[in-house]
Amino acid sequence: MATKKEAAQKADDGASGAGSDVLREPAERLFARELDALATTDKGERPPGWRLSPRAVLTYVMGGKAGEVEITPKYVGAPRLVEIAIATLATDRALLLLGEPGTAKSWLSEHLAAAITGDSQLLVQGTAGTTEELIRYTWNYALLLAEGPSPRALVPSPFYRAMDEGKLVRFEEITRCPSEVQDALITMLSEKVLVVPELGRAVQARRGFNVIATANTRDRGVNEMSAALKRRFNIVVLPVPADLDTEVQIVSRRVRELGGHLRLPAAPPAEEAVRRVVQVFQELRRGQTIDGKHKLKSPSGVLSTAEAISVLGSGMALAGHFGGGKVTDRDLAAGLLGAVVKEDQKDETVFVEYLENVMKKRGSEWSELYKACKELV
Repeated sequence: MATKKEAAQKADDGASGAGSDVLREPAERLFARELDALATTDKGERPPGWRLSPRAVLTYVMGGKAGEVEITPKYVGAPRLVEIAIATLATDRALLLLGEPGTAKSWLSEHLAAAITGDSQLLVQGTAGTTEELIRYTWNYALLLAEGPSPRALVPSPFYRAMDEGKLVRFEEITRCPSEVQDALITMLSEKVLVVPELGRAVQARRGFNVIATANTRDRGVNEMSAALKRRFNIVVLPVPADLDTEVQIVSRRVRELGGHLRLPAAPPAEEAVRRVVQVFQELRRGQTIDGKHKLKSPSGVLSTAEAISVLGSGMALAGHFGGGKVTDRDLAAGLLGAVVKEDQKDETVFVEYLENVMKKRGSEWSELYKACKELV
């Protein structure tokens, strides 16, 4: 029979997602304990349909305390940007998170939805193949043929459900969608209604409904949003981390979380290893060394914070399964090469020049990483 301590630990594991066989728990389950603590201690005024007050949502995202419960930061950046995003969602304007790939747009949108409505899974992924039906509604064709148009035959989209239930819906990479699909949003965002002519009815959005969309600045021009659609959004630009220490902090935290969720059989890399990877990314991304003394060629790909997390996560997997359980420079080298030389073979030349002109000359702290990278190019 389990002891009280074991039972309590099991309950905590269930609330945090630890011990689950699900590869990736949604934020509202993974951080259920924090959200419950905030809901219990929250004394602020809550907008209609919200689980938490705007101040409590900010605490959830940026970190703090809820009674005796420590609230871990979910986003490292300017609090004012998060305040603007939260305030926007409390109005009738939709929110567009804009920025370079890897600036935590999807991560922030998921946590905002989890904190505000307790459901981050009402999601539309924008692609070239996204159709208007995926935004509005589709039909169960077996029932449609048997009964004709009926409420039973209708398959609601995430937008339909969000309007009907008064929740937030997330639209990822909206500029990847064709323009005519994007413009299907205009009536829903302005009139707050979704018409179903086949049933002679309309779904009126309940209080609490709103939209969080994301778009990459690299995608501008793919399917540029119309002026009419842009007017329905407040735009918050999420910047790339400006300084080395901030990005190291973000990457270190996410790598620890990643290793725990995936149960990787290796310890998180030392801060020195994280700092070296992040520094390589920042210097190649900026086209100059951190000290500004040397100009560099930049690769064609996006060396985002998310890519740095991936490199270090892959290093943990290599160290755990094929090494001694401790991440070494050799474990990181393969990930670095794959991140830099991805979209254009010419980027290999850029990487080799960086190795020879910068990394090689940095002394003993960088020598092992230099040698490991040279073995691969």
